[in-house]
Parts: sequence; C-alpha cells; structure tokens
Amino acid sequence: MWAIGEKQATDTPPNDNFTFLSKGVDFRGILNFDGTIRIDGRVEGEITTSGTLIIGEQAVVKGVISAGILITSGKVNATISATAKIQIQKPGILIGDIRTPGISIEDGAHFHGMCDMGAHKWVEEHSSSKNTHDTTTYRGKTRSTSL
Repeated sequence: MWAIGEKQATDTPPNDNFTFLSKGVDFRGILNFDGTIRIDGRVEGEITTSGTLIIGEQAVVKGVISAGILITSGKVNATISATAKIQIQKPGILIGDIRTPGISIEDGAHFHGMCDMGAHKWVEEHSSSKNTHDTTTYRGKTRSTSL
C-alpha cells in the first residue's frame, strides 16, 4: 500500500547490463563487459564477455571474440570462441575460425573458416574388433572350385 509507484530492485536481475556502440563509433582496443552489448559501429581488437554479443547489419568487427552467445548480421573477421552458441543471420558474413557447441547459419548468411564443435572422438574409435574381418589377407586369392 505504501509502495505504490515504487519499483522494487528485485524486478531486474543483477546482470541486466546493456551496452550499445552505435553506427559511427570507431573503437580500437580491448572490450571487457558483462551482460549484453550491441555493436553497430566498427570495432577492431579483443572482445570478451560471458554474456551476449550482438553485431548489427552495419557493423564491422575484426579481432578476437570470446562470448557466451554471439548473434551477428554484420561483417566479422575474427577468431571466435562462444560457450553457448553462434548465430549468423542474413546478411551476415563471418570469416574466421570458430569454437562453439552450437551454430546456426540463416539462409543468405555466409561463413568461411573452420568450425570446432567439440566432437573430438569418432563414435567407432572405441568399438571392439570382435566382429571385424581383415580382408587384406584374402585379396588376390581366388577360391578354386572343383566340379
């Protein structure tokens, strides 16, 4: 009754930070942040976050990126590590090597580089050789049949 019109501090989570680098911004250096950042300008350097990095259509980003989630529809030339996922949206272009457990590339978006999704071992590497037959010893030999 006494708190009408007052907003409680518990309504917003503590990591609800949002940073915006608009079109026309030209930044060179190291960006470290928590929460979400949207880039619509030019950034060259190193970007590090455990949160979400959104790269807009007009943005150009070059360097090294480490993020929780990367969503891009701009131009990116970088080595990227994302702990959750990478989304490349139309008309985005991503050039570089990426490491992430999940990736989605929208029709009309472009990716050129290497992708490591963490599958380091082939499923059949540990299969037993119990039912495996080596046919190299039989090559060149024909069975003779006597009639």
